[in-house]
Amino acid sequence: MQQVVNVQPPQFLPRKFKVYQHRQLDKIEALQHIPKEMLFEMKVVANVLPFRVNEYVFNELIDWDKVPNDPVFQLVFPQREMIDPSAYDRMADLMKQGGSTQEIFELAEQLRAEMNPHPAGQVEMNVPTIDGEPLRGMQHKYRETVLFFPSQGQYCHSYCTFCFRWAQFVGKSMRMNSNDAESLHNYLAAHDEVTDLLMTGGDPMVMRTKKLREYLEPLTESRFDHVQTVRIGSKSLTFWPYRFVTDPDAEELLALLEKLVKAGKHVSFMAHFNHPQEMGTEICHEAIRRLRATGVQIRCQAPLLNNLNNDPGAWAQMWQEQVRLGMVPYYMFIERDTGAKRYFEVPLYRTWEIFRDAYKQVSGLARTVRGPSMSAGPGKVEIQGVSEIHGEKVFVLRFIQARNPDWVQRPFFAKFDETATWLNDLKPAFGEEKFFWQDEYNSMQG
Repeated sequence: MQQVVNVQPPQFLPRKFKVYQHRQLDKIEALQHIPKEMLFEMKVVANVLPFRVNEYVFNELIDWDKVPNDPVFQLVFPQREMIDPSAYDRMADLMKQGGSTQEIFELAEQLRAEMNPHPAGQVEMNVPTIDGEPLRGMQHKYRETVLFFPSQGQYCHSYCTFCFRWAQFVGKSMRMNSNDAESLHNYLAAHDEVTDLLMTGGDPMVMRTKKLREYLEPLTESRFDHVQTVRIGSKSLTFWPYRFVTDPDAEELLALLEKLVKAGKHVSFMAHFNHPQEMGTEICHEAIRRLRATGVQIRCQAPLLNNLNNDPGAWAQMWQEQVRLGMVPYYMFIERDTGAKRYFEVPLYRTWEIFRDAYKQVSGLARTVRGPSMSAGPGKVEIQGVSEIHGEKVFVLRFIQARNPDWVQRPFFAKFDETATWLNDLKPAFGEEKFFWQDEYNSMQG
């Protein structure tokens, strides 16, 4: 008779969360070994774009022998080319002249305003209303999905240098957030077309479970039966997997998620992994195991980024590892037209080539991934390929999601442009004056 071996999961000791922000760059010991000029450049950029990193990230995830080319180093530490050269020079000159904290802050605000802080109509078009009053901290762009930005979750365990929501972290004037759980619940109850709630940020996983429960536990009531899916957007599996393992309320958090699952909700943890290097630690594997044990599904998404993961081999390896660990590859995004886009953007034709070359290396289980996709003003636009039709070289495009659901899955074509990096750079093919959706979208904007 074969003996059954009971394999116990590894034990992990609690770890103190220790975080560094832009005024503490000098206190990160590993940075003392890089050239002084590079450290100064980091300080300049960190006064414009948000910077925050914890010691787990720089001690466990970065190979310092490969700096500055290490992908996780590029993910969290600012680089000079992330801001426009003229913006860099203005901030660097002010710092060299001994500018005051207030002067540096005021200049930073000017420079940030030039970086398209809220792309794709987030503020102008996505904010819902009740009785004509806008609901702060919420967005309702697509019919089925409402986004909620809990005030307590508008920061992260570390910040990504490419973040398209960087404006959430640089001052109250640019931030979208709300701590009004009642308004959220009233809006959801009044809109039975909404099937999905996405808790986003920042990162909701920086919140204590006690507060998270106030937003999520009421969804088990019958008045929310139409809300079938609860999504949680988070990069905590990379930046602080201890949240699910040894943090004081880790068990309480897992119990909350399990309760939602047992109440019939599909709970989808939208994990942000940008490189396979992020999934290499045992504590990350244990956090994934614990999340999955609650019945939560983990879906993985990330943008394609120059200087970080613009390599099909890295993407194929990442998708394969995600499947091995029981997660679902979901999206390859195109870096949005905001923040440090100039440093990370990749031409659209090249994004499609990288996606295709990675896709063909993996089995069908990893081909759940979609993309490359632009989360643009009118909707999520997927590049399906580059083709030649009637002698004209074109991009073949379609909406995966759209402001008008009737636009979804309708193919449309744009002239091939090897310099284009975003939807706004493209022009209709075959002599057409506009894309089929443009008049209606313009009307929505108006």
